Amino acid sequence: MSASVYFQGGTLVLRHIDASEPIPAPFQFIKGLWRCEAYHYHALRPWFQERAIRDDVPRWKRLKLHLHETREPHDYQIAALDAWKEAQSRGSIILPTGAGKTFLAIHAISQVNASTVIIVPTISLVHQWYARLVNAFKTEIGVYYSGEKLIAPITITTYHSAGDLMAEHGNTFRLLIFDEVHHLPARTWGEAALMSPAIARLGLTATYPEEEEQINGRWRVDELLGPTVYTLPLHNLVGQQLAQYRTERVRVNLTEEERAAYDSAYEIYTGFVRERRLRSSHGPGWLRELMRLSSFDTAARRALLARQRLLEIVWSCEGKFAKLDELLREHAGERILIFTESNAVAYMISQQWLVPVISHETGVAERKHILDAFQSGEYQVVTTSKVLNEGVDVPAAKIAIVLGGGSNKREYIQRLGRILRKQEQREAVLFEVLARKTIEEGKAQRRYVPQEKR
Repeated sequence: MSASVYFQGGTLVLRHIDASEPIPAPFQFIKGLWRCEAYHYHALRPWFQERAIRDDVPRWKRLKLHLHETREPHDYQIAALDAWKEAQSRGSIILPTGAGKTFLAIHAISQVNASTVIIVPTISLVHQWYARLVNAFKTEIGVYYSGEKLIAPITITTYHSAGDLMAEHGNTFRLLIFDEVHHLPARTWGEAALMSPAIARLGLTATYPEEEEQINGRWRVDELLGPTVYTLPLHNLVGQQLAQYRTERVRVNLTEEERAAYDSAYEIYTGFVRERRLRSSHGPGWLRELMRLSSFDTAARRALLARQRLLEIVWSCEGKFAKLDELLREHAGERILIFTESNAVAYMISQQWLVPVISHETGVAERKHILDAFQSGEYQVVTTSKVLNEGVDVPAAKIAIVLGGGSNKREYIQRLGRILRKQEQREAVLFEVLARKTIEEGKAQRRYVPQEKR
């Protein structure tokens, strides 16, 4: 019997291999067979060919796609695609929100012209991609997630469902596209890339994961998809493909009662962190350690509750609500997005100003109605916590009000990106409302984003 390799459950399996044949490192002898993760397929193909090992892995199809997009790619999109192709159609492209990452991916699919799977973080993005792909190729598009499982030569799935899809059908896709690829390092989500033998891989994001986000048991994007092949800074497109924008930080004071409660909680919380030297002993993972300790250590639990209390004071202080009211009056008639740090504050704003709220509890139909009405102007203001941070196309929005500052640069850039899609010559404005002399002011100061007005 001649030697062969086949795909099984996200792995490559060697069959009828000569016992004297030296086996490459990725393979391990498991239950009487040589196996390795399917993502090694690209690197192992030359070895299969050299040893005349029959390759039964690929089940992907060549397609006969006709691109119905009439718009021509911008120069930077062409340059990004060229760089990706030069890297053997493997790697990540970093473009600002609103720069046309989906449009670029559609051209990548057209050029590869073979079975493709697109992995996205949310159901709303499944729907968004579905509409774009149907319009672009005028062909059946598959969707695979908890509510629907239709597999087609071009299929969209979520990070949550991709593992199941890859385990069963991973070898039916030649091109693997990860939208919002900064999610990929998560341990469970990275497994989808691990189980796929796809030789062409494309990652898309506006905010590539930092080095510390790809260590301590998390996946490295470059190992799963290939290197970063093209990056375009935000300022390169401002005033051209993206709207001109400005950002303003507005500081408000805590009331006397709020300040007393904040200072008390702060002393309990930071006192414990200092006493146990959590920052020096655990580095970036110090908060995770505090949470772990709180499960059995009374003092740690008290410190964690104090931290939560001071955050609640900062997130919902009277000064922020007063400033919000002032900004809503000042920009009446504009389409405004309000971002909060918690669902509770988003619902408080919804009740006080009678504006719709979108949270993780908002159903798909209600969410679509709110966003459509916002786009048409029926709703002038929408409030949310974090669910609109990424992947939502709301070009009518030109004002963002962020009630709270943080050290998370990615979240800040994502929220800014919601108002940067160009519409006529209107300037976009992001207001960040901070509580003075609190931990959020310090976090915002440590975060650096170009063109921030401090």
